[in-house]
Amino acid sequence: MVLVLPAGEPFSVRRPTRVSRAAVQPLAKSLGRAGAPEGLLVHVVRYRNRGWNGPDAHPSADAEWAVDEVVRRYGDVPVCLAGYGMGGRAALRAAGHPAVNSVLAMAPWLPEDDTAETAEPVRQLVGRRVLIVHGTNDTRTDPELSFRLAERAKKANRDTCRFEVHSDGHALRQHHAEVLALATDFVMGSLLSRAYSRPVADALAAPPPLGLRMPLAAGFGRSLRP
Repeated sequence: MVLVLPAGEPFSVRRPTRVSRAAVQPLAKSLGRAGAPEGLLVHVVRYRNRGWNGPDAHPSADAEWAVDEVVRRYGDVPVCLAGYGMGGRAALRAAGHPAVNSVLAMAPWLPEDDTAETAEPVRQLVGRRVLIVHGTNDTRTDPELSFRLAERAKKANRDTCRFEVHSDGHALRQHHAEVLALATDFVMGSLLSRAYSRPVADALAAPPPLGLRMPLAAGFGRSLRP
């Protein structure tokens, strides 16, 4: 099961927009097509409201509820949390649920104050496969913040890697096909025990900072097609 977590806003109790859900539909459809022959299901999570809302961390709580629902409906199945923007932060935060085996965080929105007292937690990532993807020209969510989080996560969990999409922005549109191919490769390898592509396997095995600043090559995924 893949639970896709859309983006949102720092503070808001208004209902989520269709735009945020539509933005992650290409990812959901790509993963669904790739994994359908092996029984993979993909659902986009519908948040209660569109804001993170400080310590309430509503999207993270909604993600945990959604994983509980997966377990209730389908039993003991592995779950990947795949989030974009604020959804990326929610995916990372909710990874401690026992059913979660992997996390995909794309252009994650993270707090700028990551001092010891307020740093985003990483202990919940232990035992999970973690992939962070960020455009180097992202002006909405700082890629250096995701790098710093990945550094801390790697110390707690060696199965952590991060890819940089050079010259791409927050929406990851310039190299959209490559990003979807990378996401699919990671999720299929994490949930369905397929072999990771060489770049993903190398990124997971490489020590920091190499495995945390892995460039996403132009044309990634084309050589993976039959």
